[in-house]
Amino acid sequence: MYDVGTRRRALALVAQGRSLNSVSKETGVSRAAIRSWQVRLEPLGRSAPCPRCCDIPNPPGEPVAYTYLLGLYLGDGCLSLLRRGVYFLLRIACADAWPGLIDACAAAMQAVCPANKVFRVQRQGCQYVTSYSKHWPCLFPQHGPGKKHERRIALEPWQQALVDAHPWEFIRGLIHSDGCRITNWTTRLVGGERKRYEYPRYFFTNTSADIVKLFTDTLDQVGAEWKTLNQSRAAVTISIARKASLALLDAHVGPKY
Repeated sequence: MYDVGTRRRALALVAQGRSLNSVSKETGVSRAAIRSWQVRLEPLGRSAPCPRCCDIPNPPGEPVAYTYLLGLYLGDGCLSLLRRGVYFLLRIACADAWPGLIDACAAAMQAVCPANKVFRVQRQGCQYVTSYSKHWPCLFPQHGPGKKHERRIALEPWQQALVDAHPWEFIRGLIHSDGCRITNWTTRLVGGERKRYEYPRYFFTNTSADIVKLFTDTLDQVGAEWKTLNQSRAAVTISIARKASLALLDAHVGPKY
């Protein structure tokens, strides 16, 4: 008999597109067992009832963690329905370059659904932070067919209320997924001597006009000035470079780590 953790890990690997052979070799579980788990998911355990399904006004776990996770999901997350099942896999891609971000993503996912285990699946250059639940679509109603930038993305009233209550967590999640903090530099001739000047700025880039507007509306809410960069590509890049606004973002967001 295999424990629940082993079964969840094996199914998580299969959900990433891995073959049964490779998953069997990595986990030590037979292909027949993995196939049976794909067809019969109920023995994996019953999660706690979803407050969204019960019309309770708050999501499970910590609202602060949820708001941060919402930003990550809109940037680099997706939901997948497991074959022949009712369980959904929440998957958020995090670059290996930012181990602190990976830990923060996993902690937020665990806090939102404490009864569900969180897994990290290694891929080339990144890790997928994943978790199973029947109720992820209840918590992320933005889920739908196709890519996010090809469909309308709007927050439900209860989600907007959480963003209004915790705007910096939402901004932090979006920047941690599709943004960055960089330091530009230039040189100037001062008194015959060339001096180097450095100036930091934050960027956020996304192809969905709806997600970009959610980001800029929330920046407006916290009083952070921003501007749109002129680009030829389809994606939109938002720049935050004003000194006072940088101080705000440094205090509440900070660089990835």
